[in-house]
Amino acid sequence: MRLLWLGTYEADYPRGRVLRAGLRALGHEVVECHVPVWERTRHKAGGFLALGPLAVTGGRAGVAWTRLRARERDVGPVDAVVAGYPAQADVLGASAAARRRGVPLVVDLMIAMSDTLGGDRGRVGALGTRGLLALDRLTAHRGDVVIADTAANAAWMARELRVPAGRLAVVPVGAETDLFRPSPPPAGPPTALFVGKLAPLHGVGVVLAAARRPGVPPVRIVGDGQLGPWLRGELARDLPPGLVHEPWIPYAQLPAAVAAAHICLGVFGGSDKAARVMPNKVWQAMAAGRPVVTADTPGAREVLTDGRDALLVSPGDPVALAAALARLAADAALRARLGEAARRRFEACGTPVAVAARLVDALAAAPRRAPAPPAVPA
Repeated sequence: MRLLWLGTYEADYPRGRVLRAGLRALGHEVVECHVPVWERTRHKAGGFLALGPLAVTGGRAGVAWTRLRARERDVGPVDAVVAGYPAQADVLGASAAARRRGVPLVVDLMIAMSDTLGGDRGRVGALGTRGLLALDRLTAHRGDVVIADTAANAAWMARELRVPAGRLAVVPVGAETDLFRPSPPPAGPPTALFVGKLAPLHGVGVVLAAARRPGVPPVRIVGDGQLGPWLRGELARDLPPGLVHEPWIPYAQLPAAVAAAHICLGVFGGSDKAARVMPNKVWQAMAAGRPVVTADTPGAREVLTDGRDALLVSPGDPVALAAALARLAADAALRARLGEAARRRFEACGTPVAVAARLVDALAAAPRRAPAPPAVPA
């Protein structure tokens, strides 16, 4: 099978990297026709997610498509066209290319703008949320295959974006096995790692409140974003023992940070979106064989089982999180058992090959289209 990844999608985002690596490992050819736009902003949080900056970036994407149309026509036959994350900026051009070629369009709806900016992050008002919802629906309805990262998110798309169930496919995020590899537990006193963009769904406030409780190991927080100013103010007011905040590290250094942690943290927010996700950082910790603590949500329970391959705690509950962290800090054998079980679970459903196989199965069931007739000169 030959697939065309077409557009201004974020080429270095882990979701797409995992999918493309898995497809190639399965023997499929992936052709990338890409003009970088989203990569120009390193931190996609804070002011970047306001409507004004997003509109500017969308304008750049529109200009990029003048180059993409010419490049795409030089690509030979393909079996499918993929609009990768973020698909909203690419869906019209990718849809036109897929229809012209008579092949299915795959829409990777990794982030619904209305769900993120209007729901979880509260960055736009009711009118803006309705506009973004219309954009999300347009994006989803153009796809012959619409992929979601969890069954919970697929159900949300069916309900809120009105995507027919037959077009939806659950393709987990997974993690890059060339970067995140199992390694022996680190030496020294236990530490916990929290990585995130500091969006509300990550629940950094829950992590900070838990870190202030007795018996909790030192926490390393890596990331910045919407709640960054709040976090810095809280740390200046009352810094928990041993807590370190690093606003950013290069992605290439993230595997070493995970390997250096005794415990890895997931998401703890109480929003509807937080309940539906299974984020990159949890998959990455599982790939590295590190014990994970994350919120007990429908999204997490699709992959993890409390006490078997992770510790799951009530969302938004710092007392429960603190208890789980103290328990793991005091029990090296439990950390080892959970880490090994997490790695086995990752090997079953989170490797690039396992993830890509889900997309291959969905494409095998997708309808085939006749190529659009060539335009007739006036």
